[in-house]
Amino acid sequence: MDTLAAVLAVAGVRGTVAARVSAADPWGLALDAIPGAAFHAITDGTAWLRVTDRPEIRLMPGDVVLLPTGTAHTLDSGPDASVEPFDHLAAEQALSTGGELTVGVGTARTRILCASYHQDPAVTLPLLTLLPQVLHIAGSPADTGLDATLRLLAYELGQPRPGATAVLNRLVDILLVQLLRRWLATEEDTAKPASWLGALTDPVAGPALASLHTQPGREWTVDSLAAEIGVSRATLARRFPAKVGATPAAYLTRWRMDLAAQRLRDTVDTVGAIGRSLGYTSEYAFNRAFTKARGVSPGRSRTNSRHDEASQPQGPSRVSAPEAPTARPGETSITPVLRNAIAR
Repeated sequence: MDTLAAVLAVAGVRGTVAARVSAADPWGLALDAIPGAAFHAITDGTAWLRVTDRPEIRLMPGDVVLLPTGTAHTLDSGPDASVEPFDHLAAEQALSTGGELTVGVGTARTRILCASYHQDPAVTLPLLTLLPQVLHIAGSPADTGLDATLRLLAYELGQPRPGATAVLNRLVDILLVQLLRRWLATEEDTAKPASWLGALTDPVAGPALASLHTQPGREWTVDSLAAEIGVSRATLARRFPAKVGATPAAYLTRWRMDLAAQRLRDTVDTVGAIGRSLGYTSEYAFNRAFTKARGVSPGRSRTNSRHDEASQPQGPSRVSAPEAPTARPGETSITPVLRNAIAR
């Protein structure tokens, strides 16, 4: 598994289809800030995206836009259009029957697919917050993967058939991967802040990250990591922090602690076994490293995370999509589908 797939799998990034919007001019929607990332895809017509203190963006058919921090924004047909609050309840009810959230009066000219993304709070390695505040990807006939996914998503939303929930959940997840690919391929290296995400395409930091993610339990040193990827120690020591924003040792520790926090919450593995699998020679050494990184001991982290999980109300599946009577909506992780999608 490559670095992006590994982080996405551990980060538990999940997408939720929020609405299909059908808008007749003039129209406007105000969307409040959300805890996560907001996503919109223009399937027909045009729209204006407006975010406070940022230039407005004209969205054309095939365009997609991601607001990684879920900042408040508006979508409208033009500066003179009246704006109404986004009705989440009406959107959910329409989606559950395969319908659309209708805005404006008359013939619809614009159709928009709306979704959101959320990350496992146990994972501290940033992902969505590393992206620009507004990530706009213009539609392109050459980008057949992204365009094809958008067409299939629109088709599934309008066709109540067995298994629709599973398909929609996976398509929204795949869209995030395709957005990240496009950003990595088109953004100038000088415009990317130092981070693991921006470093994926670097010829030195990229392979080093892949090695750390593939073998987090190995007793890595700068020398052994440099030898693994075939560069000098000096080159790795200089380039890795410049591109990633942390030394290899600091980055590896953070990755190990994320892996440990998830296993403490989700498995019955002993603290010692988790520590040994992540390269710590003793339970004491692992306890000390984890406590320093997280502010609590591994045992306390396990207790707290399970208490927090148990106190959360049992929610519905990620998307309320039209289903045949025999189908059972289920919540699926991004993990299985991404292993194959990213590899292509």
